[in-house]
Amino acid sequence: MRVVFSLGLAALLLAAGCSKDKDVEPPATLTKFIGTLPVKKLWGDNVGGGKKQQKLRLGLGPTLDEGVVYAASYKGEVLAVIADTGKTVWVKKLKQPLSAGPAAGFGLVVVGSSKGLVIALDSATGKERWRTRVNSELLSAPAISTKIVVLRSVDGRLHGLDVTNGKELWQVEQQVPRLSLRGTATPIIAKELAISGFDNGKVMAVNLNTGDTVWDTALASPHGRTELDRLVDVDSAVRVVGDNVFAAGFQGRTAMLAIDSGQIWWAHDMSSYRGLVVDAENLFVTQSDGIIVAMRQRDGSELWRNDRLKLRGVSTPVETSTAVVVADYQGYLHWLDKATGALVARERVAKFRVGAQPVAIDDTVVVLDDGGKLAAYRADPAAAKPPGVSAPATEPVAPPPPPAPPSKKKK
Repeated sequence: MRVVFSLGLAALLLAAGCSKDKDVEPPATLTKFIGTLPVKKLWGDNVGGGKKQQKLRLGLGPTLDEGVVYAASYKGEVLAVIADTGKTVWVKKLKQPLSAGPAAGFGLVVVGSSKGLVIALDSATGKERWRTRVNSELLSAPAISTKIVVLRSVDGRLHGLDVTNGKELWQVEQQVPRLSLRGTATPIIAKELAISGFDNGKVMAVNLNTGDTVWDTALASPHGRTELDRLVDVDSAVRVVGDNVFAAGFQGRTAMLAIDSGQIWWAHDMSSYRGLVVDAENLFVTQSDGIIVAMRQRDGSELWRNDRLKLRGVSTPVETSTAVVVADYQGYLHWLDKATGALVARERVAKFRVGAQPVAIDDTVVVLDDGGKLAAYRADPAAAKPPGVSAPATEPVAPPPPPAPPSKKKK
């Protein structure tokens, strides 16, 4: 029997030290600070949401392609809007409960369901191109190339589908532990390779055309006496810069690997199930405890860390020209200065949790909360105030008790 833990439950157990004798540390209180980066809301829309329909959107998040934002709801609605204006391009109601995606690229928008259904739509019109099925639940967006759509399913398989008709071309498999976190890594396509993390702590690269394994590298090895101690899932997408792959794992390491061989060039102990983002020189990691850490790409040395959002269910970071942006469980977006890690702006999207990674283009950030609200915010670095200059301050916000985690699922 395999047991799947929610990310929220695992984080709470770790915060408690897995002991009934210790008090659970509360989420950090949002305190007043001087905002120095002007941010304005561009637009807002709804994607199959509403207070009464709120559900966990674990594998559903917005994506950007060619200036268009695509988003999907668990009820089967897929939406395309112009990133700059929020103007609706098309809406497609699939009448299928969705759990993964969308991914967009090369004229396609692809979504998946908890029953393994994969549906490809035309990105310009929303018209259905094809649908197919894999034999397992889908909880992460696929990756799309000119020839192949790559999917990662919860049974430990990586699937390569023909981009024109959805026919399966190959599949490879990694062993799935008896206990794992609820979620799967989004695969990445780079240099004719499909690269993905797995629940056993490995990162694997597969030849995109043949499905042959090029390398698989253990980012972490299970250790400890309990099954919880032995969780080492790599549930977040890797990032590729040139000839280097950057990856982070839960109760494991953040590391840089060679894209041609999988050799680890450097690695540091660091637990993350949200993952990381990279710019030209640095990487930014959301740790499992909500602390944001900046590191140099070339050697992994730490530049700064910010613990003011600790245990707030912080999302995967995204990067803009001058800031790193994360969302939290109370529906806030936070902008952190890239160079120092200082908080420079904050906006509240809604009262719902933001579980999905935001997406960014230039200085515009698009976010989808768990209630189905899709919104875009734009920062203006040219109008940023230097530190110490008076600016409107945010109000302090007292955190409620941590949100109830999703129920465990057994397989």
